Amino acid sequence: MRTIKKVYPAVYSPIADLVTYRALPTQHVDYIDPFLFLNHHGPQVYRPNNQGLPFGPHPHRGMETVTFILEGDIAHKDSSGHESVIKAGGIQWMRAGRGLIHAEVSSDEFMKSGGDLEILQLWVNLPAKLKMAEPYYVGKQKDEIPSLTFNEGKVTLNLISGELEGTKGAFESSTGIFLSTVYFKAEAKLSVNIPQDYNVFFYVIKGELNVNGTSVKALHLAEFDNDGSALTIASGVDSILLLGHAKPFNEPVVSQGPFVMNTQQEIMEAYQDYRMGKFGTWEE
Repeated sequence: MRTIKKVYPAVYSPIADLVTYRALPTQHVDYIDPFLFLNHHGPQVYRPNNQGLPFGPHPHRGMETVTFILEGDIAHKDSSGHESVIKAGGIQWMRAGRGLIHAEVSSDEFMKSGGDLEILQLWVNLPAKLKMAEPYYVGKQKDEIPSLTFNEGKVTLNLISGELEGTKGAFESSTGIFLSTVYFKAEAKLSVNIPQDYNVFFYVIKGELNVNGTSVKALHLAEFDNDGSALTIASGVDSILLLGHAKPFNEPVVSQGPFVMNTQQEIMEAYQDYRMGKFGTWEE
């Protein structure tokens, strides 16, 4: 069984009127290679006639964003021509690659009617060989995400990327990353095996879980040693887990604002390319 190195609390970091807890990076931990950044927005209730999400047009380069819509919705638009509205239970996967501009706001319907909102955004690194790859975006609704059940139906695992028990995830990761959201009913148990040289991403969204003998509460991230393969996860109450794993890239990580590269020179080039319009044009 893997041992837990440490459990870190997410840091309260609101953005305008949006309740936000940042699990990565914090003063406790920079990143868990190749998982770079996680913002947990909500849960909260928006009143009717609200302003919605505050993420207007902004650029990215050198990484991927995976956005989990637990409640509410996201209206996505980018400089490559993609537009979509993804609702509760759906996922957005965007590879920024060599660069694009995108906006993630609420739909007109949500801003008019209001309602519950809870969203997670995870940034996943790209290796040096893919940092300047062609950008792409895929958005999928809840019914397009395959799910598996365990422990006589007490555990439901939504398979975002990777493969489990012969089932392939909804998205094809170009770097082989496994991602899932796992819903536990009270008194449920799940055992998983992860290659020892892979890093584990383990963030409790709701409730409380016991993993390999250690309790991890909601809004906490567990970091594991690479000394075993087995995880045994048990719930005392209804809980939700973001579970991922991947082989680390073991490359330098230099990040500044919305760009993640391998050197400071590449960061400077990203800003220059953005100013020169190489990320595409934005049309309202």
